[in-house]
Amino acid sequence: MAHILLVSDTRDWHARRMEEAYAARGARVTRVDLAACNFATARPSGIEIPGFAASPDAVHVRTLAAGSFEAVTRRLGVLHALGRLGVPVINDARAIEACVDKSMTSFLVARAGLPTPDTWALESYEQARALARREIERGPLVLKPLFGAQGKGLKLIRAADDLPGPEAVAGVYYLQRFETVEGEGFRDFRFFVCRGRIVAAMLRRASSWITNVKQGGEPFAVARDAGLEALALAAARAVGAVIAGVDLIVGREGPRVLEVNSMPAWSGLQKVTATDIAGEIADDVLRGIAT
Repeated sequence: MAHILLVSDTRDWHARRMEEAYAARGARVTRVDLAACNFATARPSGIEIPGFAASPDAVHVRTLAAGSFEAVTRRLGVLHALGRLGVPVINDARAIEACVDKSMTSFLVARAGLPTPDTWALESYEQARALARREIERGPLVLKPLFGAQGKGLKLIRAADDLPGPEAVAGVYYLQRFETVEGEGFRDFRFFVCRGRIVAAMLRRASSWITNVKQGGEPFAVARDAGLEALALAAARAVGAVIAGVDLIVGREGPRVLEVNSMPAWSGLQKVTATDIAGEIADDVLRGIAT
């Protein structure tokens, strides 16, 4: 019987769904907050994980709790170490690092030759103001937290004076060209990628430009689109993610990759698809052990 380490700091709806999905497939699953996993060099593996006498058969990283730079570095180090031990880690530490840091996500997506909005990440307030004055002539910018999710902390920048001080952005200005869509309202797409295939997708609509479901966006089922699906798959490959939530927008100049999330939630998406997303994830994780 495979024993899966489910990394999640809370036993929320998603964690419970994954526990049920693994159990339904005959696997044993133990949920552990990564903060409780320790380096212990006296042990044979060098890692101490609550509930595991030996290394897990696979690690499914669902969420990582916020913490100090030192704490998060140590937790990611545990994932790096498990990978070095030959344990399948989904997603592995490199993919998580590439997606948690939005500037690295943008860099990797652009380097892969994929269409994505022009993006800048800089620390200087003066340089950010100069950039805004220059680029706003072509249209507004979006200021995003470098480490953020679920549409929290977004701000539309229409003038250099709209930029907050460095303390409001943790000293980093991540700015992305605002993409407009044709027609009324605001909308974008979320594609759920798992091991090189599209598991499910949705259209998100909102009365404001922030379309995240957690911020009031409404999910809708969407017809299959080979071009958008291929772009979503390519974006996941660019950051090295096995599981990914890829956000795309179709603007006046065609589709663009907005973000890639290595620990995507799917409660909103599950409402508009008949696919058992947790079951698909569990199947793919267990299939990876068997191959």
